Amino acid sequence: MKGIDVIAEAILACTDRQYTVPGFPITDLGARVHAEMVINEKTALEYALGDSLQGRRAAVIVKNVGVNACADPLLQATAQGLIGGVVLVAGDDPDAQGSQTAQDSRYYGELAELPVIEPGTATCSLGVEAALEASEHFSRVAMLRLTPTLLEADVENIPVQRKDGKGRLSERTWTMNGRVTAAEELYRTMFAWSSASPLNRWDGEPAGAGPLPGKTRIVTVNPLPKQAAAIQEVREYGRTFIRDHRGVQPPVPQKRPQCLEDRGHYKTFCSNCPFKGMMDILKARNTAMICDAGCSVLGMTPPYELGVASYGMGASIAVAARSTKVALIGDYALLHSGLNALIDVYEKRLPILCIVMNNECTAMTGKQPAYNPLPYLQWADPVICRAEDLSELERELVVTDRPRTLVISGTCPEGCSHELVEY
Repeated sequence: MKGIDVIAEAILACTDRQYTVPGFPITDLGARVHAEMVINEKTALEYALGDSLQGRRAAVIVKNVGVNACADPLLQATAQGLIGGVVLVAGDDPDAQGSQTAQDSRYYGELAELPVIEPGTATCSLGVEAALEASEHFSRVAMLRLTPTLLEADVENIPVQRKDGKGRLSERTWTMNGRVTAAEELYRTMFAWSSASPLNRWDGEPAGAGPLPGKTRIVTVNPLPKQAAAIQEVREYGRTFIRDHRGVQPPVPQKRPQCLEDRGHYKTFCSNCPFKGMMDILKARNTAMICDAGCSVLGMTPPYELGVASYGMGASIAVAARSTKVALIGDYALLHSGLNALIDVYEKRLPILCIVMNNECTAMTGKQPAYNPLPYLQWADPVICRAEDLSELERELVVTDRPRTLVISGTCPEGCSHELVEY
């Protein structure tokens, strides 16, 4: 069987949802697994993260330059964590046969501290399951790197047994520093996982990766196994990632993750914030939501603690569409990178309540001016409320069987800043 056929079978066997944005060399792979086409790669990954929060496994199938569009939620997920496995299937095009660049996606493994698996002809199906198991074990997205040569090669079709695991979200009591520390500690243990992986084979010089031949086979390409340090000749398709990363050491052990009590305070909305009435209604209803970047992320901290997760700027809409059905986002974040997801959600008629806090400023970073989103939302037929109109908010803060956008307008008070509450 061809590599594309074996990998397609494994993706269907090992995942519950599949998303794609077509492009060489993965267009046919997305079609063979009947992957849902999405407006862009960032939204596709956010959908997958929403599935993950519900315990579902998901695959996101994109070409090399599409990985760039995933960068923000990809890195955010490493610190935030996840539940069900998510595999980012990256179709690299080292010879630029059908791409604008000859990008090598393996470098994202180093940047985002991801497990990266590059299967060969004997490890195609096993590599898919191994990536998902690693995603769950290390609570972050895993990458499966594919190239045209492997997709077109004759490969072994080894049956794969799905073994669902369960990742974890970052602890609610951790500060952002604590989340990063905890994620780094998990990455440190990933080096031992790579060195012990049965996907690799150590039979002397030279080493081959992906579709290229070699007595030694290196499949877990990030982090590299410790055995790779002794290999002199490496055959790899693309840039010299393996050659240049031989002997890289794991991070040094960290102190325990910092929690809010260690820091001595938590941050919440300004004492006279116009949106506190809205938050009080949601708190009284115990409304689980996905929070965005900006002031909306304060929905994750005391005294509200309604946010299940936050995966960065503009991410709340697509994540919520596959999980909580409630997204909290600011006006700036919506226009920054959330609008594409909202378009996709409306086109697919996914039930969601998208709550937009419209204060026409970027309150988290110093109240720089932001555009009013209303002229760009007319197609969504938004419901517009004033933040102080609590009776209307009581009626409108509901999820229905269709997508709804609720724009709540309020003015940030002058001279105020986020409240710090001491423990």
